[in-house]
Amino acid sequence: MRTSIRCSCAAASREPDPGRHRMVTIAQCQRLQAAWYAALAAATGGRTFSTHGCTWVWLPARRELMMMFPQTVSAHAVRPALAEGMRLGATSVRVWLNSAVNAVELDALGFEPSWQPWWMTAPVADVVRSGDDAAALTIEVPDYTGPLEQELRVVRSEPRQAWHAVTRDVTGGNISGAGYSFHPSGVAGLRQLGGIHHLEVLPAYQRRGLATALLSATARAAGEAGAVHLVVNATPQGYEFLSRRGFALLGRGRTYSLGL
Repeated sequence: MRTSIRCSCAAASREPDPGRHRMVTIAQCQRLQAAWYAALAAATGGRTFSTHGCTWVWLPARRELMMMFPQTVSAHAVRPALAEGMRLGATSVRVWLNSAVNAVELDALGFEPSWQPWWMTAPVADVVRSGDDAAALTIEVPDYTGPLEQELRVVRSEPRQAWHAVTRDVTGGNISGAGYSFHPSGVAGLRQLGGIHHLEVLPAYQRRGLATALLSATARAAGEAGAVHLVVNATPQGYEFLSRRGFALLGRGRTYSLGL
């Protein structure tokens, strides 16, 4: 399951009202994304560390090292983290950037532009639907193996802050889609703000309302924990679906990647 919402499912068309989303900023979206990856790292035996004022998250389940939204990027700060990543066994490095940050020194280190996050937000009340039971919250998914199994630990280690929902094929019982929500406590600037992460419906099951069900179930869990607004980073394809579910676009970021 990837970080972005990639499904294209049928939903009632509605134009989001930008005025309802002014309380959420891109800076908060970035802070929440960093907090989510830090929680994943802590749950899977990874860690968060700094090099020259830049924050890095090591995700052992994915064997990926991530640099989270630095104010500036310099080879001086990146090189020691790359060395640490190789020592840890990382196979890839990703840098998350605000669109205003100069990334020229990443090019010199061999990084290449990767996918672009589209930061979107919506009030929880606009996302939750009543009477939709196609998606179920769960802390145990026997079908999962590898990274999926390891990262599910986040909902067991953070039961009041992280939730996971799945949908299943009604005939074979196989998983057809899944997603997380996250509402961290004690993180400065994120009061009443929750995130939707890794929401995906498998291609064979799209356009059946499953993404809507997953979104509603995970949003409800975050809302019951105190979230008033939700944020998500979406692909352009996910934007179309999310905009019909009450989300408005705040802005776009950038990511860069490097294979080790």
